[in-house]
Amino acid sequence: MQLKILKEIISLKNSKKEFSVITNLKTGKSYIFFIDKTLDEDIKNLEEQIKQSYLSRRDGMIKGSDLFVKNYHRPIKVVVIGAVHIAQFFVEYARHLNLDIYIIDPRGYFASDKRFPTANIINLWPKEAFQYCPLDDNTALIALTHDPKIDDPAIQEGLKQKCFYIGALGSKKTHENRCKRLMENGFNESQTQKIFGPIGIKFGGRSAPEIALSIIFQLMTEIYKQ
Repeated sequence: MQLKILKEIISLKNSKKEFSVITNLKTGKSYIFFIDKTLDEDIKNLEEQIKQSYLSRRDGMIKGSDLFVKNYHRPIKVVVIGAVHIAQFFVEYARHLNLDIYIIDPRGYFASDKRFPTANIINLWPKEAFQYCPLDDNTALIALTHDPKIDDPAIQEGLKQKCFYIGALGSKKTHENRCKRLMENGFNESQTQKIFGPIGIKFGGRSAPEIALSIIFQLMTEIYKQ
């Protein structure tokens, strides 16, 4: 790899930019790719495949070529509402993934460094917490408290800010009531249908670690759909 390219990669990583490094394994020549910039002429014919690799966050060879793509993305922000037992397992399972996890819970005896040593903890009510941890379309919101006073304001903000993933714990009946409250607060059916409720893929698990695992699978599926 050329020294100039290597120095640029280090600089981009330090400044937390999102980009890809494309390397021709036959010639050794490398290129830096940005989603909003034009590709070099000698690889422009593979632009669609390179973009797809970047958007899917999948490293690997471009089919039918000598090009290898290595993607560098900022961590996905995951905001968990409720420092409950399921959240502990979720954080444990997610620690090897490219996720930046925030635990929001006004109850300091639940949301503590001892229980969540690898997560960012905010001991505030959601509306206050979002001043320090704003939501956007690159954010996943996971509501786990089962308490409408805590979950509902968070979900409302998640819908307003178009979080790419919103999931909420509870039975089908609980979710029906949740959606009814949301519509009473000005949200429409199209918006409430974007909420995964009950949260997680359905494989029959009922324990806290099983539910946490089902949430991880569902979340990662949605990340790769982006």
